[in-house]
Amino acid sequence: MKLSRRSFLTYTAGGALTLFLVDPRTGARVALAEVPGGTLTAGAIPKFVSPLLVPPTMPRSRRTGGRGTGALGPVDHYDISVRQFSQQMLPAGHPATTVWGYGPVGGGAGRQGHSAPSMTIEAEHGVPVRVRWVNELVDADGGYLPHLLPVDPTLHWANPDLRPGQGGMGRTDIRPDFTDLTYVPPEGFTDPANQYTTYQGPVPMVVHLHGAMGMGDESDGYPEAWFLPDATDIPAGYAPSGTWYDFFRQKSEAVYGVGWGTGEQVAYYPNDNNDSTLWYHDHTLGITRLNVYAGPAGFYLLRGGEHGEDHVLDARSGKRAVLPAPAPGGAPGRGKKPTYEIPLAIQDRSFNADGSLFYPDTRAFFDSYEGPYVPKTEVAPVWNPEFFGSTIIVNGQTWPFLEVEQRRYRLRFLNGCGSRFLILDLNDIPKVRAHRIGNDGGFLPAPHDLAPDGLQLLLAPAERADVVVDFTDVPLGEHVLANLGPDEPYGGGEPGVNFVPAHAATTGRVMAFRVVRARGRDRTTPPEHLVLPAPPPTPKAVRTRHLALLEHMHTSDPGVEEAPTAALLGVLEREPTETGSRGKAVAKTWADPVTENPGVGDTEVWQFYNLTGDAHPVHVHETPFEVLDRRHIQTEEDGGDTYVVGVEESLGPVPAGDRGLKDTVISYPGTVTSVRMTFHNPGQFVWHCHVLEHEDNEMMRPYRVGPVQDGQPEDGPQDH
Repeated sequence: MKLSRRSFLTYTAGGALTLFLVDPRTGARVALAEVPGGTLTAGAIPKFVSPLLVPPTMPRSRRTGGRGTGALGPVDHYDISVRQFSQQMLPAGHPATTVWGYGPVGGGAGRQGHSAPSMTIEAEHGVPVRVRWVNELVDADGGYLPHLLPVDPTLHWANPDLRPGQGGMGRTDIRPDFTDLTYVPPEGFTDPANQYTTYQGPVPMVVHLHGAMGMGDESDGYPEAWFLPDATDIPAGYAPSGTWYDFFRQKSEAVYGVGWGTGEQVAYYPNDNNDSTLWYHDHTLGITRLNVYAGPAGFYLLRGGEHGEDHVLDARSGKRAVLPAPAPGGAPGRGKKPTYEIPLAIQDRSFNADGSLFYPDTRAFFDSYEGPYVPKTEVAPVWNPEFFGSTIIVNGQTWPFLEVEQRRYRLRFLNGCGSRFLILDLNDIPKVRAHRIGNDGGFLPAPHDLAPDGLQLLLAPAERADVVVDFTDVPLGEHVLANLGPDEPYGGGEPGVNFVPAHAATTGRVMAFRVVRARGRDRTTPPEHLVLPAPPPTPKAVRTRHLALLEHMHTSDPGVEEAPTAALLGVLEREPTETGSRGKAVAKTWADPVTENPGVGDTEVWQFYNLTGDAHPVHVHETPFEVLDRRHIQTEEDGGDTYVVGVEESLGPVPAGDRGLKDTVISYPGTVTSVRMTFHNPGQFVWHCHVLEHEDNEMMRPYRVGPVQDGQPEDGPQDH
């Protein structure tokens, strides 16, 4: 019998059996087998031989306004494109890897040009940033470049191909309807030998600044606002852009007076949210997992404001505290000084022996399910419900090392993985101390010592952590930052007790710190003495929404217990019972009409009821939120439907890392997570799971603040 989903969660990672042993002293399970992937095994890659590359600051194109310009004020302008290039991700002696990355328009590949991850945008609170994002995925002759990775055209995705009978649907942004006799699927999608054709056309892109607050919807990177490159050979019958692109272009040009060229979007970020760690990445409908895996992402550090660094105090003196600084290139004239503030983008990838990125091109990789696929069943032939890379990369390199002095550092961690939850473990660094001072939305209400948490830091995909790490008493030499998060979907619990931790020799390692003597006096404020600016209060909520996290399983194939076909979002519809009421889980797809429509200025509580077997990082665009609590829920099945019939007492205080403001929160299986947020800006936005494989297959929903806008596309996919 083929493996079921729950068998996969217990025994496998990436579709192959994982061997483990049980520690007779503790009963903990330890993985013995590497995560499967490409033709280059992770164990054959040397560890900690490449120095960490810290992304430099993205150069501004120009600054306009400033003193004497009246109400306009200064605006920072950037012209940034995404390109394809080669980068040395593997250690020297291994082939370079073809990737995508952002960089200055006109710049080449490398640390001062296009790179993966890309250069860091340094922004000031209250100083708007305007970015012209350009899709330059073209070759030297101007022809379009196909995707580096396998695109599954059976999903609900951007699909620029409008040609019926050639694999197109006659309109963009739609899931193919295989019952529609006017649609002819690409050759191969009815082949019993399971040889399925993937999309080979020009690549759509749209950029989302993750964590940005207060911007218009035209600047948010809406998944249906994608655009193709301005290539010389776009096939006839291909749409140059997505369903919402023209509406947002016209709106942006009317508001800001800046035209959008072919193959471009222009985004305006007001930077009025708190001092915080943001990041930018692609957000195209149905292929975000692939576009981000190919490389394009980067940090965006927002500084200043009444909740910024200048308002962090030293409790001993009441004066301004001193945080580890500077960031790389973060201040003019200080670029040659040692860098004590370092952003760390942690991702997982798999590689082939020729250096190329590996990503599965068949569903069978996930759970050995070999069909039948679409159109005979609901199971997509290429999409994988989750994917876990066999290596860990930090700032674009496999297992690098960083030389650090015996002093304090400010490390800004980002979990940039598609599916992998990280549990960063500092216990192999003797006498280290660590205090978390910030999360997604900015500074915490107070510093949090990680020692009571076992010197461990949980980060879901897309979550960030701002941590002061003190190496003062750490012995000289090399020490490893470990990862105890699983090589499989995460459901909560303790490593070695509730799940097998990552493979100790590969994905259980992140990077090394090579500790050397301090080169001068450390004048920074010890983190236990920091007084952090209090987050702004959240108004009282005017309504509560009951939302569901669901998964759809295919069970009709004989000999297969169950096979996940999509992850979904939905609502709970209240039904009366003899003793009160119960909530019926009703799934919604991306194409269904908007169900969440707060008014401008409304404060609401959103409750995420997780009815799946996995934890999901839920991300809400446009507005920060406050995590209120988590509670266990009671459910029952009735007539094939799932009902929530009870909510238990709170699971306890909100964890320190979830306090203050957030933009991404972990929703655990069998629980309801409540968050409170205020919607200030009208427009069309999205909320979704940030496991990118889930987001790309229906676990994303549009929501609208305020009324329908004049001229906006209707809910659901429309004719182009």
